[in-house]
Amino acid sequence: MLWSELTALLLFATAMSFTPGPNTTLAAALAANGGLSHAMPFVLGVPIGWGLLLLASALGLGGLLQAAPTLRGAIKWLGLAYMLWLAWKLARADTLSNADPRRLQVGFAKGVALQFVNIKAWMNALLISAGWIHVAEPMAPRLALVLPLMMAFGLASNLTYALAGAALRGWLAEGRRLRHFNRVLAGVLVLTALWMARL
Repeated sequence: MLWSELTALLLFATAMSFTPGPNTTLAAALAANGGLSHAMPFVLGVPIGWGLLLLASALGLGGLLQAAPTLRGAIKWLGLAYMLWLAWKLARADTLSNADPRRLQVGFAKGVALQFVNIKAWMNALLISAGWIHVAEPMAPRLALVLPLMMAFGLASNLTYALAGAALRGWLAEGRRLRHFNRVLAGVLVLTALWMARL
């Protein structure tokens, strides 16, 4: 892979990974509500799920998805419904003193599974497969370079948001700040879902 290609990939990955989306929003919310240790299973699940999705896309699932509009629509609407459900759960989370930790149980398995119904993750996987993996033969060396790199970006972005959420935890514990914070993040999830509905 040429340095210009790698630089373009790193810029693309930075923009797509660190802008708010379902993963980063949930990572911040989980850490703000339950602490960093509560968020870590989800934070670790995201890059695993993202890596599996990118691998599947590179091996042909992406082409199947593009060739089957019904399947693409089903994934899209399932993902949007799941995001809205998560937003509802997050909006109902109260203050640290009386919050029920079971309300925000989004752990490792859900972090993995969320990637397969996340339209932003699918778009990224399809773009990366077409733009950086399938542009030359053999595909394997490019995949071997791109896959761990993209998983590292997935881990770094979600860990960054989780650390920010954990850092705000003390400040959010006062009064109704956490309730307002949760509702703002729930609103971000709803806006993200509405944006994705237009894709």
